[in-house]
Amino acid sequence: MAPKQPIAYEDRPDDGRGGKVVPMRLQKFLARAGVASRRASENLMTSGRVSVNGEVVTELGAKVDPLVDVVEVDGRAVVIEDAPVTIMLHKPAGVITTMKAQSDRPIVASLVPRDRYPGLYPIGRLDADTTGLLLFSTDGQLGNALLHPSRHVPKTYLARLKAPLGKEAADALREGVELDDGPAQPAEVEVADKSGKLVRITVREGRYHQVKRMFEAVGNHVVSLHRETFGPLSLGKLKPGRWRELTAGEVASLQNAATGKATRT
Repeated sequence: MAPKQPIAYEDRPDDGRGGKVVPMRLQKFLARAGVASRRASENLMTSGRVSVNGEVVTELGAKVDPLVDVVEVDGRAVVIEDAPVTIMLHKPAGVITTMKAQSDRPIVASLVPRDRYPGLYPIGRLDADTTGLLLFSTDGQLGNALLHPSRHVPKTYLARLKAPLGKEAADALREGVELDDGPAQPAEVEVADKSGKLVRITVREGRYHQVKRMFEAVGNHVVSLHRETFGPLSLGKLKPGRWRELTAGEVASLQNAATGKATRT
């Protein structure tokens, strides 16, 4: 594809940030267009998935003119007016949270519209045997904000335990148990059935195997784990293995969650 004719600086539109739309690094262009975070955009480039005017570009220092050059990712045209996309997946058990192909195990990349939105990446992760709400976005800024330790975005899980959760153990979780990588923040804990083995727990961190390790710390074992909510969002009626795009209001609620202003959707 041939580029358009050059446009004089004085004729260029405002970029909405107090300046003119001018040539920029290709990875910045992809990030601004909502394809992926800047780092993920660099990965798209180095893997040969990005072309400019019909030529594959892998050089990270390459620049493009948003008003002149034709940029494509996996053959799909990208323009800087494209808005970032965020989706919700009901992750089933046995699926690994990765976008990289595995030789013999299913991955979440096969369950989301990566062909339509090549820059999608998971916001956090769920263990292979954990089910429930998993968010994906092409908006790196949103993902980083939601995962930043200082934001304390709540995530609620329904855990089925090997043994009933006693009052002393529940109180310990509410106060914050000691883990091998430091103390966990206090959790909200609610026994959800008469057996005492089904427990709803809300945490505000995202450490490795955190919920499982917290229950191990009080002498119990998680048999199954399901994430019900992430910040203000819940799965609703979304079935396992299915995804849906978030509404503008839901995305706004996630942005608010990163600033402590979230409300349940």
